[in-house]
Amino acid sequence: MNAFYLPQASTQAQAEDRIFLTLLVLSGAVLLLVLALVVGFSIRYRAGSKARRGPLPAWVSHEVEIGWTVATLFLFLFLFWWTISAQLRLQIPPANAFEIHVVAKQWMWKVQQPSGVREIDTLHAPAGIPVKLVMTSQDVIHSFAVPAFRLKQDVLPGRYTEMSFQATQPGTYQLFCDQYCGLDHSRMTGQVVILSPADYARWVAAQPEGDSLAAQGEAIFASSGCGGCHGQGAAVHAPPLEDLYGSDVPLAGGGFVRADEGYIRDAILQPRKNIPAGYEPVMPSFQGALSEDQLVPLVAYIKSLKAKP
Repeated sequence: MNAFYLPQASTQAQAEDRIFLTLLVLSGAVLLLVLALVVGFSIRYRAGSKARRGPLPAWVSHEVEIGWTVATLFLFLFLFWWTISAQLRLQIPPANAFEIHVVAKQWMWKVQQPSGVREIDTLHAPAGIPVKLVMTSQDVIHSFAVPAFRLKQDVLPGRYTEMSFQATQPGTYQLFCDQYCGLDHSRMTGQVVILSPADYARWVAAQPEGDSLAAQGEAIFASSGCGGCHGQGAAVHAPPLEDLYGSDVPLAGGGFVRADEGYIRDAILQPRKNIPAGYEPVMPSFQGALSEDQLVPLVAYIKSLKAKP
């Protein structure tokens, strides 16, 4: 690693550095132009010089002022469009992105792989494959930051936030919390270990065998009594959960809401927030009954439910 420059360890890092260097060069060019004009005018119009003084013709003054203002406006609009479109394009993960769940807690990062493997302050991921992190916090606001990826995302209590990346080279990269979160904030660090797809598969196979995230959620679903209303043959008229994730749910008050991780989480903890059309608000709240470590696999299980052909 260069002592003055972090590696470009993700596709996002390459794009962010390209934007940064372009803005740096343009800013430097404008600075040099202004500096040259200031120095040139200071010498040419110094006290006692024979330079011609007096007001310029009105047409010269107006054309220069209008031209400079319009050129600057169009340059700003182009830079704004270019940077925003590049960043938005990189932030949207593909539909088949590799999904890893992260739960922040004072003062640690708890990671759960799709296979069910759990990690503390370490996140393993394959190189060359889009990865989506679904993150939440158990207590206060944290911020998941990997400088080598040029990425940072706030992690909020009571809701999900997402961050996606595609690592370009295997290695171990520092993970930090970039939001002051309490007494031991400076110790809330970790590492992101990027492996080749083959090495990642071997690493997963070498971990203690356990249930997948969805399988853990299925057990929580059963033990919490959710099947009494949402299961096959239930007497209660409850919304079906099959094919729920990613669908547009009509609401009793009108309108629709996209059934993403946040909607499923709210339906469990705040069932009266978004009441589906055609159903009575009879579902109890599980606020306080389920921990964050139980909500993550439960949401994963509901996302995995598909209607039988």
